[in-house]
Amino acid sequence: MRNSFLPTGVACVLALTLVLVTSVGRAGASTGEAPAALRSLTLRVAVAYALAHQPELLAARDRLLAARDQAEVPSAQWLPSFGLLGEFVESTTNNSTATPIADRAVDLPRIGGTTVQTDPAWRPEPTTLLAVGGRQELFDFGRIAAQSAAARALAAIEVSNLRQTRLDVRLAVASAYYAVRAARALLDVANQAESRAAVHRDYAQAAVQSGLRSPIEVTRADADVTRFEVARIRAQGSLVVSRGVFSAAIGYSDPEVDAADEPNDDPPLPPLIDAEARAVELDPAVQVAVGQVRAERALSESIGAASRPNLYVTAEASLRAGAAASSNAVVPDGRGLEPDVPNYSAGVVLSWQLFDATVAARERAAHTLERAFASGVEVARQRAFSRTRQAYQNVEIASAALVALGRAVDAARANHEQAEARFRAGLGTSTELADAETLRLNAEEEQVLGRFQAATARAELSHAIAEEP
Repeated sequence: MRNSFLPTGVACVLALTLVLVTSVGRAGASTGEAPAALRSLTLRVAVAYALAHQPELLAARDRLLAARDQAEVPSAQWLPSFGLLGEFVESTTNNSTATPIADRAVDLPRIGGTTVQTDPAWRPEPTTLLAVGGRQELFDFGRIAAQSAAARALAAIEVSNLRQTRLDVRLAVASAYYAVRAARALLDVANQAESRAAVHRDYAQAAVQSGLRSPIEVTRADADVTRFEVARIRAQGSLVVSRGVFSAAIGYSDPEVDAADEPNDDPPLPPLIDAEARAVELDPAVQVAVGQVRAERALSESIGAASRPNLYVTAEASLRAGAAASSNAVVPDGRGLEPDVPNYSAGVVLSWQLFDATVAARERAAHTLERAFASGVEVARQRAFSRTRQAYQNVEIASAALVALGRAVDAARANHEQAEARFRAGLGTSTELADAETLRLNAEEEQVLGRFQAATARAELSHAIAEEP
């Protein structure tokens, strides 16, 4: 059972969040300042908070506790049981000298104390009964142990499900954290581009007023300022959305949470072969698949064990009365409506359901399901292997791309500086400067997104190999 909200849902929202920078604006956003009461968390603190408060993780823990309590149910059969019985029965009273003990395996009522008839009578007589008694298991022939093993195997599956949810929460929090940092970095890039464009517009206006440039230089510069203002507004909206996703990922009560900076201490990547081996062995989905096989095997054994004999001791005390005449022709007062005749008994019972077609059918079905789950284990291992290899390659690609993106930013900034110098010297046009500014903005945005992709790729690799600090 995989977490159905956090990794997939958050990833989609994060992708939308970052696309907002270039596609969707946030209406009404006018400042990039965070609210005064906005809380800021580092990734470590955010993960710790989420592990303690994330609702889906709390639900997974509750399911595990419920499964563990369920696993204790079969062993309770070793404890004594007590019961109270009250009856009013209309029945025939053709007696014999047998004195059976009632048991669930054979429903045989006791007809006691009445005259033995050579010719049975078919007129019913009333009987009342009040009784209290108890049972104690003596030997179960392995039935309870098999039921307990099946319940423990089911509880073990919930352990793996809880671990899967915990890994999903870590991935969702990390992805949301890096998205907030990326959105803030994109906002910084947009703010700087807008500021530079405003400076260029002011310089163009001064040049036009002094007669050094034509008015078109001002209108073009003003259009660039407006374009970069739109980029800033969109970046502000992206930051608000990403903070909201971050808050939801950690289960925080406030609508937004900011991401505080922390040192980048990424450990070196493990060898690919080690990562793949770890994923195939420790991936919670694989462990769930293995646990389902074990649980179904234990369940089939417990179903088969249900048909084994059962040995227990029983004791009871009762008050009863019957309207039928006894063997000495005495009819009790009250005509069987007043239970005033005391009795007690104790006995040892061996009960054995020799054959039950329903039990046999359930056992066959459980064995068939066990084989089906066994086939799924290899499927889960192959998925873990493939997911780990893909995540590992994504980390390598993102890391290599960061190097190229760094060079692209350096080149774009150098080009922008040259274009700006030419513009100030009167050699370049506002169009040339705008192109250089756009190239620089795009390169810096790509670098921010590249850092986000590298960070989330590492988080996804840690998730794939089931790595928990």
